[in-house]
Amino acid sequence: MIALAILFAVLGACCSAIGAHLQHKGVQAATRDTALRLRGAAALVHNRAWLAGFAVLFACAVLQILALALAPVTIVAPIVVLALPAVAVLNARTSGERLDKTAVVAIVASTLGVALFVALASSRAAAVEFPSSAVLLACQIIAGAVLLFGVIGALSNGLARCVALATGAGAAYGLVSVLVRDVTYTFQREGVLGIPPLSVTGLVLAFAVGSWFIQLAYASGPPDIVVGCQTVLSPLVATAIAIGLLDETADAGGWAGVGLISGAAVAVVGVALLARHHPEATARAAPHAAERRMFRASSRH
Repeated sequence: MIALAILFAVLGACCSAIGAHLQHKGVQAATRDTALRLRGAAALVHNRAWLAGFAVLFACAVLQILALALAPVTIVAPIVVLALPAVAVLNARTSGERLDKTAVVAIVASTLGVALFVALASSRAAAVEFPSSAVLLACQIIAGAVLLFGVIGALSNGLARCVALATGAGAAYGLVSVLVRDVTYTFQREGVLGIPPLSVTGLVLAFAVGSWFIQLAYASGPPDIVVGCQTVLSPLVATAIAIGLLDETADAGGWAGVGLISGAAVAVVGVALLARHHPEATARAAPHAAERRMFRASSRH
């Protein structure tokens, strides 16, 4: 069961990378001259690239649900980070831009950081029933975090807006993973009547908000930064909730806890470096650097 869950999760990560690339292409085409707003979002349903991305991401969602039905959150959720290097390479090849050494190191760091995190967490994971009080607290915490990142995104622009919105989406999707696990696990044990309404409601709302944040992030930056923030934050949030609030692991203290924190820190630093050294970021910085050199040259004369 665990091996099958991992296979589904890996396939889902690949679908996530392809779907993100296609949807980013569609959003960029639809918002070439205007910002993405609720009215403009209707144009996306007529964009073939965006629709193809939606279909691929739907397949990703099905694979993730199957994986979460077969294994605990701490095993399944972090595997989505495999979408990060895949979408970075895919976007670089199609755009004709090259990732510099720092960007490559950032991708590797994020991947290894989450790999360490899931390796330590998965060895201690166990299938448990989630208490409704803990699920409610998790929903409240993530709702506050998503609101905060939404405000930051609304008050910023460019790559800063992209990172803030993608981070908010990652937090929302992390909660989605937890709630999907709660719904599927309860369904297997108690049937349809046993499914908690709170988890179903939270699942729908978190998925809707996260999806909208993702589209807004695509309109503000490159897909690999969006996927990077999402794929790092989502598993970290999901696993943190599963460990800290829902007791999905038997023992996450001591050196294991240090390893978990270290892996998370490395992954977050990797995403920050990718946002700073991505080709789009360096391209935006280059004109300003050139202007400063011209100003210094003219001041000498």
